[in-house]
Amino acid sequence: MAPKAKEKAKPAAAAAAEPAVAIEDLFTSLNRHIERSEFELAVKVSNQVLKIAPGDEDAIRCKVVALIKNDCIDDALLAIENCSKKSLIDFSFFKAYCLYRQNKLNEALECFKGKEENPAAMLLESQILFRLGKMDACVDIYQKLQRTKIDSLEINFVAGLVSAGRASDVQGTMDSLKVKATSSFELAYNAACSLIERNKYKDAEQLLLSARRIGQETLMEENLADDDIEIELAPVAVQLAYVKHVLGNSQEAFESYSNIIKRNLADESSLAISINNYVGLKGPKDASDGLRKLDKLLEKSEGPLTFRLARDLDLKLSTKQKEAIFVNRLLLLLHSNKVDQARELASVLPGMFPNSILPVLLQAAVHVKENKANKAEELLGQSASKFPDKSNIILLARAQIAAAAGHPQIAADSLLKITDIQHKPATVATLVSLRERAGDIDGADAVFEAAIRWWSDAMTEDNKLDIIMQEAASFKLRHGKKDEAARLYEELVKKHGSIEALVGLIQTTSHTDIDKAEAYEKQLKPLYNLKAIDVDGLEKTSGAKHFESNGHTLGIAEAYELKNKEKPKKKRKRKPKYPKGFDPANPGPPPDPERWLPKRERSSYRPKRKDKRAAQIRGSQGAVVKEKESSSNLNSKSNQTANSKGNTQNASSEQSKNSSKSRKKSRN
Repeated sequence: MAPKAKEKAKPAAAAAAEPAVAIEDLFTSLNRHIERSEFELAVKVSNQVLKIAPGDEDAIRCKVVALIKNDCIDDALLAIENCSKKSLIDFSFFKAYCLYRQNKLNEALECFKGKEENPAAMLLESQILFRLGKMDACVDIYQKLQRTKIDSLEINFVAGLVSAGRASDVQGTMDSLKVKATSSFELAYNAACSLIERNKYKDAEQLLLSARRIGQETLMEENLADDDIEIELAPVAVQLAYVKHVLGNSQEAFESYSNIIKRNLADESSLAISINNYVGLKGPKDASDGLRKLDKLLEKSEGPLTFRLARDLDLKLSTKQKEAIFVNRLLLLLHSNKVDQARELASVLPGMFPNSILPVLLQAAVHVKENKANKAEELLGQSASKFPDKSNIILLARAQIAAAAGHPQIAADSLLKITDIQHKPATVATLVSLRERAGDIDGADAVFEAAIRWWSDAMTEDNKLDIIMQEAASFKLRHGKKDEAARLYEELVKKHGSIEALVGLIQTTSHTDIDKAEAYEKQLKPLYNLKAIDVDGLEKTSGAKHFESNGHTLGIAEAYELKNKEKPKKKRKRKPKYPKGFDPANPGPPPDPERWLPKRERSSYRPKRKDKRAAQIRGSQGAVVKEKESSSNLNSKSNQTANSKGNTQNASSEQSKNSSKSRKKSRN
């Protein structure tokens, strides 16, 4: 029995030798599939390897990476969870990437907690932070990665700085990294965006043109097709159209956006931005067309009152860009009088963009469209306390709505809460007007007093104290406060020497203190060369005019005398113009003076006579009327009958003539 046992042991040894050879062949096949980007086959081979060696780390990693490369994110997450239960391999990086692809950004960020930092993980974390809008944290990671030698780090670094609102730091960062903006078309594009943020549109335009040229050269060297090159450079084209619009070339920008939309050779995000900018540039004109274009970007989800972007745009567009699309759509709905749809969308936007005030302003706009100004004022009043850092815009909108709705007190109260502009002349004038409309004269007076105190203490070159005091004095004089008005005018005269204030002071004090008015009247400069004037004659004129003669100014009396001495200029006689071919020496017969009248109104007009013979024909066509001589012995009865018939015929013929004449006259 022993030899038989040995014979059975040989196949077992052979079976043990065969799997080792099979694993090597499978890994060779796996490597070949990965190099050829045949990821689906790579997953199958990885499964075969894992059947033979369930805990093989390389096979598990190859399977997860192949699933990710094949866009099977759910399967990759499932494989990671299964392997994490059976082995101690750390798949936190791959799990974070899969969650990032699924737009589960907060869960992805949790995967990095407590893990060792490495360049790859830091890059992914910075990208997740960028997508979450946490730009400062994203930039901090890029600053840590400056010491590492990572290709194209400067491209993402500059993009993060621009998005974080630190466009002014871009040039210094590129200098520290020792790179130029034109080193690649991606970096040139990002650097141009930083110039746009700094309102340097001319420089941005030149840099964008350079980015397009560098991109065309680079991508042509990579043997890309023309359409693929245009798709890659679509962001540059869209940004260039925007810069042209800002620089005033609206028509050229409009054509660029239209061309991008028609050709449809752009990535989804660039195409969406082009459509949005196209609609915004077009404005309310043809709002239905704009709504159709924006509806291609938006779709309504199954849940009630919830909206989302279509075609994965939610993953590719920034929060600011997404908000602009929804805002433009709501504005077009308002312009199209689709108030129900606008109200539905406006109720959703605050939840979608909780840190923005635009949804609140749009909700107020919907209320105003529905003639519910009270609700709009109440909503804006509550939102002003909710967004204290952005309350100025909200309060200005509330003041505008209240003033238009005839609520001056609410409008004035809203403006008074904006402390930054209380002292400005335009704000003071608006507040005073609103207080006057509300009947609060004392409140309007208090506004002037507060503005005068502020400008009295202000140490600025462009001081507006004289303007405020002048208007305040005029206001007090208008409302019967003559003493206070005189005090302001007197202060203006003493401090600023204003002639207008002096005139106002004389006019004001003439009602209360004539001696004081006469004293200040002496400070007025006398008119140059003023002599005796005929007061009665002067009152009859429309006013004094300015005359100059031989380089010196004349007085009113001299100018008046000079004007009387001037003789009126004679009009030059011009030769009369005759018609072509007309000889004035032989004019011929005079033209008919009635040549411009219609013929029927001329004295020589004679209407055409009708043929009387036509009325004598009686009977059917071809009939002959025989004349019979009547005998002399006709009875009187027949004669009377004949006479009556004749009279009747004459009357009828005369009536027909009269009626025909009347028709002609009425026709004329």
